[in-house]
Amino acid sequence: MEVHAGGFLRAREIVLDQALQHNGAELARILAHELFHFVWLRLGNRRRQDWEVVLRNELARKARGELGWSAEWRKARLNPADVSERSRRWREYACESFCDTAAWLWAGNGGHPEFTLKPRFQLDRRRWFQTLACHETAGFRV
Repeated sequence: MEVHAGGFLRAREIVLDQALQHNGAELARILAHELFHFVWLRLGNRRRQDWEVVLRNELARKARGELGWSAEWRKARLNPADVSERSRRWREYACESFCDTAAWLWAGNGGHPEFTLKPRFQLDRRRWFQTLACHETAGFRV
């Protein structure tokens, strides 16, 4: 698995692959993803669990695909017990899905091969982020 970046939350650092400097759209998408790991950390349990409801609803509706590879490969490895027990595997998927969705919203540049989630589910995620934005700050736009 290829890694383009990594966030070190406690050190407040993000490390990016030097090759990204030659691809502005990909740099924006990956940097947005990494920045949203910091948002996830500060989101709080209630909002994180609200996001998990969105994901559980997708699974119940047999949603396939994701908005980034980091969430997609984790989603593929989930089993029903992971979801019902909120296992570490489930929580990591929820985090990566949140960050991939945020990157799709803010730096998605129209299309990307990793954007495989169907539009009807994309719309639900966009709406959730809009609701979050309304709660958090008036200047936050989706």
